[in-house]
Amino acid sequence: MKDEPISIPILRYIAIDAHKHYIMVGGMNAQQEMVLPARRVDMENYPKWAKANLRPGDAVVIEATTNTWTLYDMTLPYVSEVVVAHPLEVKQIANARVKTDKHDVNCLARLLVADLIPEVWVPPMDVRELRTLIAHRQRLVKMLTMTHNRLHSVIHRNNLVPPEGGFFADKNRSWWESLALSPVEKLQVRQDLAMLDHLESQIAEVNQELACLSTTSPWSEPAPYLLQLPGFGVINTMTVLSTIGDITRFPTPKKLVGYAGLGGRVHDSGQTHFTGPITKQGRKELR
Repeated sequence: MKDEPISIPILRYIAIDAHKHYIMVGGMNAQQEMVLPARRVDMENYPKWAKANLRPGDAVVIEATTNTWTLYDMTLPYVSEVVVAHPLEVKQIANARVKTDKHDVNCLARLLVADLIPEVWVPPMDVRELRTLIAHRQRLVKMLTMTHNRLHSVIHRNNLVPPEGGFFADKNRSWWESLALSPVEKLQVRQDLAMLDHLESQIAEVNQELACLSTTSPWSEPAPYLLQLPGFGVINTMTVLSTIGDITRFPTPKKLVGYAGLGGRVHDSGQTHFTGPITKQGRKELR
């Protein structure tokens, strides 16, 4: 008979308010008595501080922000539990006129003691990496669109008649080079065309990586189901999979609809009842 893992009781409730260059950390016990006064720790010193001050029996809450997952990975080995809080829902619960780093830490710790933290799902590493790659591609596409718009503005500003076919096709590059423009505009056009070539090659490389990932675990099993849907290629499929992650974490289809922000607004109070457009409160990638 295998020994069951020993459950360590929670003795301290630690809150971490993360910023770009530092964190504020503080904690209290179950009676909401301060056992770790709020203090500032520089981000570069946090790994050393965490090893020296955190211990089993601690429950930690971190408000979701840019560097949350790095802090999560550095904190988890030393404590019993790490919870990631939804920042918008925390603000709704703990709205206050006084806002300081110390106050935020104490408020987070009290919510953790009371088990009132609105938690965020912690994605595994493969989901995090896929989301990072999708976000990187979206930034490249945005830069590509901006470059296209700048070149279109040159055509409209100078009342030019563009050639047939794609404006930016290789066969029309000579047309761009022959335009009678000022030296400054010629410089802009030349650099924007070079930027197009660079961005298109980078996006193609990312697309190739996404195609490779779609054939590897854990994406190779769910990807074929989405690829059978009309309008779904590799990019849309991998975007949806990165957003949803583990589909089993949604107990019902309605939960997934709400996560995507596709559910209708509802106001039902007293004699008043009306519905509105979709909430848009969720992952915009799914919408």
